[in-house]
Amino acid sequence: MADRNLPTIRPLSARSVVLSTLLGFHPPALPVKALIRVGALFDMPERTVRVALTRMAADGDVVADNGVYRLAERLVERQARQDEASWPHTKRWRGDWEMAVVTASSRPLAERVALRRSMLALRLAELREGMWLRPANLAREIPAAVAEQCMFFSGHPDGDRLALTRSLWDLDGWAAEARRLRGALDDATELRAGFLVSAEVYRHLLIDPVLPPELAPDDWPAAELRDQFAKFMTDYEARLREYSQPG
Repeated sequence: MADRNLPTIRPLSARSVVLSTLLGFHPPALPVKALIRVGALFDMPERTVRVALTRMAADGDVVADNGVYRLAERLVERQARQDEASWPHTKRWRGDWEMAVVTASSRPLAERVALRRSMLALRLAELREGMWLRPANLAREIPAAVAEQCMFFSGHPDGDRLALTRSLWDLDGWAAEARRLRGALDDATELRAGFLVSAEVYRHLLIDPVLPPELAPDDWPAAELRDQFAKFMTDYEARLREYSQPG
């Protein structure tokens, strides 16, 4: 069937629908009636969406102004990080690798978990406990919280670089999922399906190792997925904005 690539519709909270909608809009602001219309795509009553918006405003997630809700500044920053993570900046690869060695000791569990998440967000892979590395082809800043706990090096590992790359990342698995998502984007003609598929693609792009061409497998689908997704989102945002316009 043509829709085999589409995600299963799972129950979503009104908060997650509102937040995902605003994060996907540029600028991230919509009238309350538009957000209610988006909630209706997931069979959410108007009252449920309004209650979620009231709570989000109280929590500092959104700011209300004459019936228009926009993301609070900290979430605008999150949107920028999300956009950057989905379309990361690269630089010419000269064959060197960056390595981070965890030097901090006796850390609480919460700090260790937070560091692991930060390392993965930096697209580093763990070779062994406390030792992370990747090809040095990304242009990004290292957060202070990471720099305080790690020592960074650069170098040229001995041996087969392609084998090392495959030992760090499940390249076949990532590529297979990327190709499934490309089919899902083609199949997502309905707004509700597009909403869910776009979230899946965002999540998958966040775990793309962003390899230099010299280390990527043949027919590596990352660039094609990003290009297709960019076009999809331009069209989807326009369709969602048109749908959500108050009648």
